[in-house]
Amino acid sequence: MTAEPWGSVEEAAKHLGVAKDSVYRWIEQKGLPAHRMGRLWKLKISEVDEWVRQGGAAADSTPLAHGKTARAGSHDGGAT
Repeated sequence: MTAEPWGSVEEAAKHLGVAKDSVYRWIEQKGLPAHRMGRLWKLKISEVDEWVRQGGAAADSTPLAHGKTARAGSHDGGAT
């Protein structure tokens, strides 16, 4: 059995279908499991998947104009 390789933030973002900025924000604010190696963040995709299954991204909300709120997975027309 081979060990799961470490992935980059870009790979995690592509896997989840979100912007890299969302991944960085989730690492810093929502406890997305990641490990800093020098200047780079590395992740195990299996850990990312488990975090999502446990609702890690579901609680994410971002203020929008006019008092509305964007939820993770929604599209507000802007960068995430």
